[in-house]
Amino acid sequence: MTGALLIGFFIANLLGYGGGPSSIPLMEAQIVNHYHWMSAGDFANVLAVANALPGPVATKIAAAVGYSKGGAVGALAALLATIVPSAIALIVMLRLVDKFRQSAVVKGMTRWILPVITVLMGILTWKVLETGARTLGWVQDLLIAAVSLFFIRFLKVHPAFVIVGAFLYGGFLLPHFSHVLS
Repeated sequence: MTGALLIGFFIANLLGYGGGPSSIPLMEAQIVNHYHWMSAGDFANVLAVANALPGPVATKIAAAVGYSKGGAVGALAALLATIVPSAIALIVMLRLVDKFRQSAVVKGMTRWILPVITVLMGILTWKVLETGARTLGWVQDLLIAAVSLFFIRFLKVHPAFVIVGAFLYGGFLLPHFSHVLS
């Protein structure tokens, strides 16, 4: 299992240009689709908890999945496979960028990768919405998404507090008022 954790997380994070946001869909592909370590719903839950905690999201996902599949050794393997590609890439990229700072190629690479990351995040968003819709129904799923957007974007509430609010809603309020929503 440790070898699979090393390979799965190494591949996802080696190809995850831009850090957490771009590597999350790649991690999800490895965790849910390739290795079947978790269901899409379980991954969405881990992602939500990881976003609520401080620090880089990719390392928190790696630690959670690694620990659930291989204990402390699995968590260490997944964390190393998540951190090492970024560390190596950072060292290499810093040297290259410093050397070719004024190059049109370097400037173009940065500009052209952003739409790809946008598409990856959009696909992940759609998958998480679909998973929520299967469990909550589309109306409640979209209502929660709209309320979350309102709190984060317009009221400037930190996403961690919105996630905690969603946990409280789902864990405490929803069971008591589910007859009203039905």
